[in-house]
Amino acid sequence: MRLLLASRNENKLRELRAALPEWEVELLDAPDEPAEDGETFLENARIKARHGRAHAAQGDWVAGEDSGIEVDALGGRPGVHSARWAEDGVARLLAELEDVEDRRVRYVCELVVVSPGGAEIAVRGELEGAVATAPRGDEGFGYDPIFLPLGESRTVAELGNGWKAQHSHRARAARALADALA
Repeated sequence: MRLLLASRNENKLRELRAALPEWEVELLDAPDEPAEDGETFLENARIKARHGRAHAAQGDWVAGEDSGIEVDALGGRPGVHSARWAEDGVARLLAELEDVEDRRVRYVCELVVVSPGGAEIAVRGELEGAVATAPRGDEGFGYDPIFLPLGESRTVAELGNGWKAQHSHRARAARALADALA
């Protein structure tokens, strides 16, 4: 089956392809992108999915995805603003946590898929961890160089894209989607 991701993010496309090998996953070619003005990851994912459904071919499934990082010591910030939080979110996050002991964090991914008939399926994936004190590693993207998954001594960027394809918040949401469709 074909699944169109309502996004222009090649990194997210790569991760969803790895997590959903039985699907043909492609980026949706839409003339514009909707405003991500929801207050939650779920609301933003739903906005993207519905926008994508309006621009997709009749037989295609469409996915809207929104994800980010929530830091406990910052009251869940940056949350839905993770991508737009700062020019360099990693540096800003490290600066805000410089003298903070509680470095608990979670990656969150909400995935909303709209079927050709308009039915919606919403799933969530999370990855718990802590914020490292300095960036390490060169794979992944975004906050991966400072995200230490629970039980790991290496950051997601050090663990690599192969690890991420199996264990990330996006991979967990994709597995939840596959289970929901089974």
